[in-house]
Amino acid sequence: MNLFAVFSERVNLAVAAVAGQKIDLSRVVVEPPRDASHGDMATNAAMVLAKDLGMKPRDLAEKIAEKLKEDADIEAVEIAGPGFINMRLKGDVWLSVLANLLSTGETFAKSTTGAGRKVNVEYVSANPTGPMHVGHCRGAVFGDALASLLAFTGHDVVREYYVNDAGAQVDVLANSAYLRYREALGENIGAIPEGLYPGDYLVPVGKLLAEKYGDRLLKMPESEWLPLIRGTTIDAMLDMIRDDLAALGIRHEVFFSEASLHGQGGAVDVTLDTLRSKGLVYKGRLPPPKGQLPEDWEDREQLLFRTTEFGDDTDRPLAKSDGSYTYFASDVAYMKDKIGRGFADLIFILGADHGGYVKRLQAIAAALSGGKVHVDAKLVQLVRLFRDGEPVKMSKRSGDFVTLREIVDEVGRDAVRFMMLFRKNDAVLDFDFAKVVEQSRENPVFYVQYAHARTQSVLRNAREALGKAVDIPAAPEALKRLNDTGELALIRKLGEFPRAVESSAFVHEPHRIAFFLHELASDFHHHWNRGNDDPGLRFVQTGDVELTQARLALVRGVGLILKGGLNLLGVGAPDEMR
Repeated sequence: MNLFAVFSERVNLAVAAVAGQKIDLSRVVVEPPRDASHGDMATNAAMVLAKDLGMKPRDLAEKIAEKLKEDADIEAVEIAGPGFINMRLKGDVWLSVLANLLSTGETFAKSTTGAGRKVNVEYVSANPTGPMHVGHCRGAVFGDALASLLAFTGHDVVREYYVNDAGAQVDVLANSAYLRYREALGENIGAIPEGLYPGDYLVPVGKLLAEKYGDRLLKMPESEWLPLIRGTTIDAMLDMIRDDLAALGIRHEVFFSEASLHGQGGAVDVTLDTLRSKGLVYKGRLPPPKGQLPEDWEDREQLLFRTTEFGDDTDRPLAKSDGSYTYFASDVAYMKDKIGRGFADLIFILGADHGGYVKRLQAIAAALSGGKVHVDAKLVQLVRLFRDGEPVKMSKRSGDFVTLREIVDEVGRDAVRFMMLFRKNDAVLDFDFAKVVEQSRENPVFYVQYAHARTQSVLRNAREALGKAVDIPAAPEALKRLNDTGELALIRKLGEFPRAVESSAFVHEPHRIAFFLHELASDFHHHWNRGNDDPGLRFVQTGDVELTQARLALVRGVGLILKGGLNLLGVGAPDEMR
């Protein structure tokens, strides 16, 4: 029940009545005012429509306000500044929100705004050459939470992982595994040569290869053992990646192989034929990159994709000088495959160093879909690790970086997931191992989880004090006993949650949910503390069962929103915390 959407429709009707003509209302918003003392809701309608209607904002605001005053659910309408309209709702409206929350439970904020729109969310997509590190961790949590938000708001979501199992780095992986295979057979391999992967995570792969092939691979030329080891090693790496992701509570429905796009007559060949038929490729030369030229720069004629016609900075090469395809050619074929699967929205979760990919991805989609498919590429900034304020850089498992699994094993899934979302994705995040396990209000994940545990503690204690009376729902009339300013503020905050969910999904920003939960937890803890100072504000009043039931209804509502919001983020909502 998105009360803000309900009143947005009413504001639009009031505007339409004043305008007397068809007018674009897409810029009109109804939202909580920045200052709660100004009312329950505010709208910018007069500010954004005044020019279209040839009126001064303040004059238009007065006319809209007169229409809104006719609404039976609005107690007061005031005009602020140059033309903002503030509305104060009648108390029964907010009580109906609480009643609706209690009857619908954790589905209270569930929405159909997505209308079944097919969305592909591709996230993680790390090269299968080793364990995932902390950077992958943040992108994984962000993508997973965003996918959950979109599904909760009615989108048809597919979670996807693009496996980069083609190219030179996979051959380097296979050669590294071959070295560990020789080691498993008893050979002293010495120091890992420069250019190969040194991490101990390949030791089990070497043992697996020894068990599978014995010493037969030693008798084969590289052209024969390389594809055998490559396939086995990639499978082993993907098993490790899936296991690490599972520890973080992350799953993908699709693991798409880049290698599957290649081969004679494969998807890349077919895609390039399609581009040729549309006149989107040509033979040409690219200007040198700005700044210092790379050592392998060649001024040569290449097969180029006309991506600048679709907003890219430069046309992109599809083939190398030796005739082999570029990574970009694979990207184009992969995009064509996604579009062919019927997705209307394609979301890519990329590392901070992939900013240059955004325009090219959007250009590919525009070219292949005729502008019908929307691409949103979200960049996830770096994570800086600390322990008691001191930087953490090294890892026992990987050799040179801290792995995702090491972080989860040390502080737990909940702390990792919540903290990875407690900052906007495009801002650098500082993660301190010591601080994220502190049981203090300075630790956001503890603060929010403790608020949920506190709601459950209140209900348990009430049951001990009042018995079965606690399980009897508060009558609608009894809810009117909730008239303290702190109680009413909590109810209004609960009523904002459906709007927060829909807006977070719309702009693809799951951190907004983490922020909302922290604010709700703060409000609840504050109200709890007021009860410590004033016994008359405590939730359980043994001499007044009706008032107690009403207050426990509010506590249940707070608990439901906290649990539902944490579930959306993939974070647990414990009933007890010790």
